[in-house]
Amino acid sequence: MGRVIAFMFQLLVGLMLLSILWVVAYRFFPVPMTWPMARDAIAGHHVERQWVPLSAIAVAVPRAVIGAEDAQFCSHNGFDLEAIEAAAAKNAASKKLRGGSTISQQTAKNAFLWPERSYLRKGLEAWFTLLIETIWGKPRIMEVYLNIAEMGPGIYGVEAAAQRYFNKSAAQLTPREASRIAAILPQPIKRSATDPGRTVKRYARRIERRVKVVRDEGIDFCLKR
Repeated sequence: MGRVIAFMFQLLVGLMLLSILWVVAYRFFPVPMTWPMARDAIAGHHVERQWVPLSAIAVAVPRAVIGAEDAQFCSHNGFDLEAIEAAAAKNAASKKLRGGSTISQQTAKNAFLWPERSYLRKGLEAWFTLLIETIWGKPRIMEVYLNIAEMGPGIYGVEAAAQRYFNKSAAQLTPREASRIAAILPQPIKRSATDPGRTVKRYARRIERRVKVVRDEGIDFCLKR
């Protein structure tokens, strides 16, 4: 019994060390593949992506996703407890599940894990979130998020989205265009940035107003260039 426990402990330590090395590697190198990208490639779908540094992305883009997805991005340590509690309360009162994930949690899930909802995946997501917050820092987290997030059928990252939807680079996106892209992130397959429905248009306009708030109040202070 003692040998089994010792083996399990060594295995756990080994897996933790491997995960740390994995995160360190992604601190310096682009993420080569994610689960959704692999899913699309296996299904025979064309995958569009082009990695660009954060410095080559218009400042309106991170401001738009902060305004839309995670207003406390620069202030929390990877987890927004108030958002998690609010999501849990809504889920208890509704059949429609709502997430309370931060941009850091979404980045950890997209870069290292699979999309299935399970306690195992959520536990691993928390672990990888702690690692990227510690090893990467906020600018790298935002850079990775904007390069691997699904932004349409087979479209991954803001550079591919900017080229597909607006025929320009991510560096040239306006606040309105950045807000349109941010508005489709919750449902990138069903929503369109170039031909949005009324609901998406209204949501994009709200995000565009939030971009100004993020700028004027310095909410994106951790990303200052």
